[in-house]
Amino acid sequence: MSRADEIFIQNCRDILDNGTWDTDRAVRTRWEDGTPAHTIKKFCVVNRYNLAEEFPILTIRRIFWKSAIDELLWIWQAKSNNVHDLRTRVWDAWADENGSIGKAYGYQLGVKHHYPEGDMDQVDKVLWDLKHNPASRRIMTNLYNFADLSEMALYPCAYSMTFNVTGDRLNAILNQRSQDMLTANNWNVVQYAVLTLMMAQVSGLKPGEFVHVIADAHIYDRHVDMVREILAHEPKAAPVFRLDPAVTDFYAFTRDSFTMENYVYSDLDGKIPVAL
Repeated sequence: MSRADEIFIQNCRDILDNGTWDTDRAVRTRWEDGTPAHTIKKFCVVNRYNLAEEFPILTIRRIFWKSAIDELLWIWQAKSNNVHDLRTRVWDAWADENGSIGKAYGYQLGVKHHYPEGDMDQVDKVLWDLKHNPASRRIMTNLYNFADLSEMALYPCAYSMTFNVTGDRLNAILNQRSQDMLTANNWNVVQYAVLTLMMAQVSGLKPGEFVHVIADAHIYDRHVDMVREILAHEPKAAPVFRLDPAVTDFYAFTRDSFTMENYVYSDLDGKIPVAL
C-alpha cells in the first residue's frame, strides 16, 4: 500500500465515522440542480509525506497527474489568472466571459514586491532565498490577500506554502482552508509535492517532508457513496515519479519534464459531481 493510500483511507474513514454534518445550517455551495451541497467534516487534519521515500499519489483511484501539473505550472510558472492559458477545464466554472478568475491564484504570485534584494514576485523571492539564504525561516508565499478578495472568483483554498531547509533537504508545508476530499485532496497533494521537488532540484537540495494542513476536511453528501467505493479498492504500491535532472531553472520545467513509472490504479465508475 502506498503511503498516500494509507493516509487518504484513514482521513476518509475518520470523517465518515466521526465527522460532523452541517445539515443543520445554511451553506453557500450548491449542486448543479440548485440543491444545497452539505458536507460531513473534520477540523484540522494534518498529513505528512516523506518525499525522499515515495511519491504521494493515490492508487485506489486514478489521479490525472499530468493535468494536476498543468494547473500547477499555470499558477506558479505562468502566474496566470486566465483559463485560456490552461490546458484543463477545471477552472471554467469560475471564469468570466474573458476567461479571467479575477485577482486570484497566479495573479497574486505574479505581483511584484520590494525587498532589500530588489523587486521580485513571491515565487522569485522563494527561489532567491533558497539559493542565497536557506537558513531563513521566512521563506513562504501567501495567496490570501484580503485587499483583493472581493475581486477573486473564488477565495484561495490552498493559500500558503512555507519552505524550510533542514540540512540539505527541502521541507514544505501547504496550508489549506478547505478541502473537498474526493475531488481535490490528492490532486493538491500531487501538485504541491511536485512543486517541492521542483524547488529542491533547482536549488541544489534534496527532497524532504511535505506536510499538508487542512482546516476543514470534508466529504460532500453526494460524494459519500463514491468515497466508500474508493475505500473498497485494493491499494497498490506507489509508482516512481521522476523529474528531468537536466532542468536547473524553475521556469524551464514543462509538462514533459515529469514522468511516472509503474502507476497502477483502480478506476472510479461514474462522473464526480462538483459543488459550486
